[in-house]
Amino acid sequence: MEENDFPALYNAADSASLNAQSYYFNALRFYLFLLVAAAFISFNWPQNVYGAIASAVLFLITLGILVWLKVQKPEDIWYNGRAVAESVKTRTWRWIMKAEPYDKAVSEEQAQRELLSDLKAILDQNRSLSSALEWTPDLGEAISQKMVTIRALPWQERLSIYKSDRIDNQSIWYSKKSQFNKRRAKQWFTVSILLHSTAVLMLLYRIKEPASFFPIEVVATTASAVLTWVQAKKYNELNSSYSLAAHEIILIKGESVSVQDESHLSEFIINSESAFSREHIQWTARKNV
Repeated sequence: MEENDFPALYNAADSASLNAQSYYFNALRFYLFLLVAAAFISFNWPQNVYGAIASAVLFLITLGILVWLKVQKPEDIWYNGRAVAESVKTRTWRWIMKAEPYDKAVSEEQAQRELLSDLKAILDQNRSLSSALEWTPDLGEAISQKMVTIRALPWQERLSIYKSDRIDNQSIWYSKKSQFNKRRAKQWFTVSILLHSTAVLMLLYRIKEPASFFPIEVVATTASAVLTWVQAKKYNELNSSYSLAAHEIILIKGESVSVQDESHLSEFIINSESAFSREHIQWTARKNV
């Protein structure tokens, strides 16, 4: 299963979430950069009229960014889009694996109708996201041909596809993300320590040489900007949650050996997708924090 094999709603929600995430962090990055730049100009040209005007303009721009973030709320679209995408993905895997309520107890036509009804319910529950959702032909259909093809396979082949395209795929993704956030946490922690140490050394030197001229305010503003960035990115939190998720997925894969027939496969998929759906719950919870 490739990304474009999932329902169009998944691809639209995923795209909206990624775009909103990019807008949010780009705005925050620009905001923090302008704060440091304003502090730098104010320090270097404290008595200069043009310096004062430049600082005032930069602060006005940062104010505009804050207003834009408050009004547009890209983080809401980011979190809601991710939650919708994960919900659709879970429903899709349950459908193509013939897990309840899309099992062999119902006809293929009924199974398709139930999936479409569930996708519509997900969309109805997230009407606030509708303005950010786009539709283009390349987003695919509500039920792709690949989904239908996999659903028609014997249960052994479907289980093999689930382990490789769902379990292994998620395990690798979470593992890579965990390592990435771990590295970023260490890097930004080092930068923060260096900035704070620099500010302390400057202050101590000023005690010895009161007439010394150091950009302590600029360094302090930069340190605060770094702290704000780290808090927004949640490197340590994501490292822990992604690492835990990766270990849970390995345990899920181990449980697949107990699958002996179609009914066991349905039960395994339901339990597995319940574990994967924690991603949906986490995104919803983060939105409400």
